[in-house]
Amino acid sequence: MGKLNNMQVFCRIVELGTFAAVAREMNLSAMMISKYVAQLEESLGVALLNRTTRQISLTEAGEIYYHRSKQLLDDFRELDESTSQLGRKVRGVLKISAPIDFGGLFMVPAIEAYQHEYPDVKILMTLHNSRVNLSEGNFDLSILVTDTLDLGVVARKIAETRLCVYASPEYIAAHGKPERIEELSEHRCLHYIDTPHRDYWIFRTGNQETKIKTHWHFASNNGRALCQAAALGMGITQAPEFSVANYLAQGKLVEVLQEFRIPSLAIYAIYLHRRFLPAKLTTFVDFLAGYFSENSLSGTVRPI
Repeated sequence: MGKLNNMQVFCRIVELGTFAAVAREMNLSAMMISKYVAQLEESLGVALLNRTTRQISLTEAGEIYYHRSKQLLDDFRELDESTSQLGRKVRGVLKISAPIDFGGLFMVPAIEAYQHEYPDVKILMTLHNSRVNLSEGNFDLSILVTDTLDLGVVARKIAETRLCVYASPEYIAAHGKPERIEELSEHRCLHYIDTPHRDYWIFRTGNQETKIKTHWHFASNNGRALCQAAALGMGITQAPEFSVANYLAQGKLVEVLQEFRIPSLAIYAIYLHRRFLPAKLTTFVDFLAGYFSENSLSGTVRPI
């Protein structure tokens, strides 16, 4: 088991980038982490890491050893999970990533309902708007609201929402209501920066998708901030409908350019393809699909 432990330490150094980060994660000293790597390299008779005062990089042997070790560790984990599930009890820690708005508004009630059925599954949810690389091993599952998917992942659609353009009645009264997408160049736009479309907003004109580069006056990676800015009359924003539900209900925002809306955005549960999927993952994904089909939340998130 000493070799297995050293292998785990080595893989986490590659993934986290520093001895200190691994030491913090494992609640060990950096000296002990260095000792484990030295033991591994000595047993193999080859250097796995190039060390300088500023960075760590893999040697050629280290590159090969990392990928094979990662696969072996995954196999060990899958073996443990598959064996433990023979007792027919779903348990473990499920680490998920979700967008700030969707996660904050809708995932907590879904998790609460799931844990009523599976009380032995602990869920660690991280909220941020950047896409995560699941192959790094920090998350089991990622929730994405998107119209583009990465290669090499399994994507299960759990719900969908509309992507619309909104402005406050006060803004429209002061600056007018755009009737054509080309008129957005004459308006103050509020831009969400963490999108695959970068500086562009997307629309449908006829049967085609059209991209418009906005001249934004305020940009953020937080959808709630942009919705609040739009409600305050700072400009026009494009956002998923679920993000603005409360503002619409209160009359603080209204939709504009409705006829140019693209087809609905899908909300996906994303995970890596594996020979064996742990029950904590499959039950959670299945549960989310069923949950959002029954809980459309006043139409802001529509079931698939």
